[in-house]
Amino acid sequence: QVQLVESGGGLVQPGGSLRLSCAASRSISSFTTMGWYRQAPGKQRELAAAFTSDGRTNYADSVKGRFTISRDNAKNTVYLQINSLQPDDTAVYYCRAAYGPAVYWGQGTQVTVSS
Repeated sequence: QVQLVESGGGLVQPGGSLRLSCAASRSISSFTTMGWYRQAPGKQRELAAAFTSDGRTNYADSVKGRFTISRDNAKNTVYLQINSLQPDDTAVYYCRAAYGPAVYWGQGTQVTVSS
């Protein structure tokens, strides 16, 4: 069973930054895709940023230029650097990993942007 544990969320003022971490219980190199999704109150879960199966990065249009996904294979951890936070970025951020037909989710970390 794969475990994904997110951390780094919190309350931040507009314009602030956060770095989210997703620690996996096994080598992240084994996953086909890995990334971050988010779910705002009353809305569907949506892609924020991810590594694709061919090693590229994919970002939602709403976060391009502000979010950066990165990885540390030695630590089995994927990061999401979030800059210039806006109130619309308020959501639970989930880490997702896939290997073949299997999809794994973390428990989520809350990001709240408010003055």
